[in-house]
Amino acid sequence: MKTYIFEKQTYFDRPRDVIFSFFSNAENLNKVTPKKLHFKILTDSPINMKKGTLIDYKLRIYYIPIHWRTEIKEWNPPHQFIDIQLIGPYRKWIHVHQFIAQENGTVMIDRVKYAIPGGFLTPLFHKLIIRKDIEKIFEYREKKFKEFLKKD
Repeated sequence: MKTYIFEKQTYFDRPRDVIFSFFSNAENLNKVTPKKLHFKILTDSPINMKKGTLIDYKLRIYYIPIHWRTEIKEWNPPHQFIDIQLIGPYRKWIHVHQFIAQENGTVMIDRVKYAIPGGFLTPLFHKLIIRKDIEKIFEYREKKFKEFLKKD
């Protein structure tokens, strides 16, 4: 199984505890996910984020309805948390969210290790569609993060 890695760093001019607090509220995912994905959290709110928390979502990818379940594998406030896909469109999805305090703000690092179905067509499918879709989603998320976490 071919595994890929995607990484994105985002700088915020806000303290780490403020940034982590935003991300520790799973309901904020609705605010930072592109509308075209028709994303909806199925797990009852409020969601108590901790190691072992399961979160169910539904979304559409190219009009195909998807059920996605993640588990919080590591919960280390305000430094890092890791979620993994248990059910969803990927063969593997491990998403590390790291928060690094800096003198005047915080650097957030998203690192995703993933694998996709597709057999011998996987490299082509990844290059033409999947990687670009992931990049677009994370660019959208960065824009929304900046809107919600800007200094007043």
